[in-house]
Amino acid sequence: MPFPTSISTDKLARLIGTTNTPALIDVRPDEDFAADARLIPGAVRRNHQEAADWGKDFAGRSAVVICRRGQQLAQGTAAWLRYVHVRAEVLEGGFEGWKAAKLPLVPASKLPARDAQGRTVWVTRARPKVDRIACPWLIRRFVDPNAVFLFVAPAEVVAVGERFNAAPFDIENAFWSHRGELCTFDVMVEEFALATPPLSRLATMVRAADTGRLDLCPEAPGLLAASLGLSRIYDNDLEQLKAGIAFYDAFYRWCRDATGETHGR
Repeated sequence: MPFPTSISTDKLARLIGTTNTPALIDVRPDEDFAADARLIPGAVRRNHQEAADWGKDFAGRSAVVICRRGQQLAQGTAAWLRYVHVRAEVLEGGFEGWKAAKLPLVPASKLPARDAQGRTVWVTRARPKVDRIACPWLIRRFVDPNAVFLFVAPAEVVAVGERFNAAPFDIENAFWSHRGELCTFDVMVEEFALATPPLSRLATMVRAADTGRLDLCPEAPGLLAASLGLSRIYDNDLEQLKAGIAFYDAFYRWCRDATGETHGR
């Protein structure tokens, strides 16, 4: 029988990638992490011994604590978090249980260096359309929920990346960019080991809209139209990103839950 303050891998897997995702806190010690340096999608690492200090950062939120097997480190950390008003649960079976269920795990080696606040920082060209909205959505939902995105003049992306320790994306000759027929979103899904059926389907839609190959899937013209429409509505790239993340939430849920559903009078 599940403990009242625990959550199953199945339930957590359904929450990840949605607007209801709790904060995911990986408290595996360095030796456990070194044995398998991957993260449950969207998880951040924290030192369990300092939970009383950093716990307040999650006050008022829901959180799931992850250790190797869901035992004392996670239980103790979750108890501290509840003490500072975090609605904290423990992942049943911990990291090993998640891995045994063959659920996605993000290689930590693929993540850019984090800033002083523990965030990944990314930079790309201003005035985004498709890839430059889809990729931030993927990162925020499955890689780093606190990621920062900088939109700058195209000619300055590389220099800004160097000066501000930001990872360039969706520009020529960058690691995070198009590869052959794949768009940047495809590359991120592959590199971050996130190729689940829903994200693979969404990747086809993004690739088709971003590269003008609208015959790849019937949803591509609608995605392109919505993307171009957003770019006309918003002058501020960050406001456009906020709005774009909302509609990618909807596209993702359609890819995951509603592709077989029709609508009629």
